Amino acid sequence: MAMVELQAGRWKAARNLLQATSSRGLRTPRTQILAVAAAGSDVVDVWLAEEPDSYDPQMMRARVLVERALRAHRQQHASVAELEMRARHAAQTIAHRAPHDPVPWVCLLALAQIDVHQLRQEHRVPSAEPMLPQGPWHLLDEVIRRDSCNREAYHRVLQFLLSRNVPRSGRLASVFDFGRWVASWAPVGTPMLLLPAYAQVEQCRLQKAQGEVHPLWRRQWAEEPMRTYSLDAFHGWFTKADPAMRSVTDLNYLAYALWASHQYLEAADVFTAMEPYATREPWASLEERPPGPDGGQELMLRARRESLAYARSHAPPAGPRPSPAGHVPSHRLA
Repeated sequence: MAMVELQAGRWKAARNLLQATSSRGLRTPRTQILAVAAAGSDVVDVWLAEEPDSYDPQMMRARVLVERALRAHRQQHASVAELEMRARHAAQTIAHRAPHDPVPWVCLLALAQIDVHQLRQEHRVPSAEPMLPQGPWHLLDEVIRRDSCNREAYHRVLQFLLSRNVPRSGRLASVFDFGRWVASWAPVGTPMLLLPAYAQVEQCRLQKAQGEVHPLWRRQWAEEPMRTYSLDAFHGWFTKADPAMRSVTDLNYLAYALWASHQYLEAADVFTAMEPYATREPWASLEERPPGPDGGQELMLRARRESLAYARSHAPPAGPRPSPAGHVPSHRLA
């Protein structure tokens, strides 16, 4: 509802949603999703003009400016430097106003991926973990200090590591090292346990871009250590986390990881939990042939069909599971 209203140029539903969101675990992803909806219009500026002393429109303005800077960076637009500077200033301003809010630091962490040459000192901080390269670790620490299990922060670091201007092998190695390191200590019930799966998908995405995907690439998911990482994410996150806090995107990545590693009973549980929603990724990036207009839907439906069929023949019917809340579907399952 709030996203639809923002896209229509109306901001009051977004204001009401954020005022009603006290959980940091929900507030960070909701502000990100709202910023994506608002980035193409001036609706947040209108909101800020109406409520200039309110923190939420100031914070959302920083979110929107970050989203615009990242879009310009992806499109290699000439305005990226100016947009990045405006976004950085807005994030620093709200960080001073709300010192306990992790969102301003998440914004600064998101902007790190634009600095592909790591020219800023804050993006060249040595890591406490020896196997990891220099990076925006101080910014990650600032987020963690305010919200220790902030999902977006860890994914922003993943994006930064992928964006660095270093050889592709170095980028992939650092992404895998980061994913494995986080998964080695991530608390039970947190989606950080899924970071190795995200790293594995990024490997395939980069290899496909270079035309280097091995025909037996999918077998890697059924081998160690990926098989164990997938099962750890299932038992440590999926079965322990509050269903209302589970991201549909995370569910899709886990469903693929379990299906590809031949853990069909567990995959069936995840597919059942995410009904009737699905996301484009990782399916579109992992299709063995160029995806059609449905963007990976054929692969997703195949994995779902095989997993549910196996579960029906090997286990008693599962009871109904609550659908994840607070996330926007890419398309509905058939």
